Amino acid sequence: MKKFEVPTREEVSGKNQEIFDTLNKNLGFVPNLYAYYAKNENALGDYLAFQNRKSTLRAKEKEVINLVVSQYNGCRYCQSAHTALGKMNGFTDEQIIEIRTGKATFDTKLDALARFTLSTIENKGKASGEAKANFFESGYTEADLIDVAMVIGEKTVSNFIHNLTDFEIDFPLAPELETVNELN
Repeated sequence: MKKFEVPTREEVSGKNQEIFDTLNKNLGFVPNLYAYYAKNENALGDYLAFQNRKSTLRAKEKEVINLVVSQYNGCRYCQSAHTALGKMNGFTDEQIIEIRTGKATFDTKLDALARFTLSTIENKGKASGEAKANFFESGYTEADLIDVAMVIGEKTVSNFIHNLTDFEIDFPLAPELETVNELN
């Protein structure tokens, strides 16, 4: 089987080297996922623009979506990265594990978001009526619904890239869970 390698700064284009330098300055390193995108001339810049677009959702809400989607798609890289980011956004280890199962019973609004996200991905965009009703009743808007779909799409791209390539995970490994479908 082909082994997929993460490129070094010297192996990517000048445009991507500039992005690597910015990532290094801002994050202290270039995550392997971002580096892998740089094998394509435009993918890294396009992905970062997509990921960092303005949103109606707070960072903590985006992490809920990222954790649910990454668990559902079985992406160990993104589960690990977003476990670290979830902690940076104030979630405990126990809360992160619960979020990955598609629930957040410790916060009613985040619970509605987690359940809506899981219902959306399980049903290929056709969230259940109950999940949609709870999402809106908890205070989310149609603008938020659009942003949830955007974050799901963005995270799914990363999940698929890592699932296709299985390059080295450069974050502390998140604990393994059963699949979301088996947990609910």
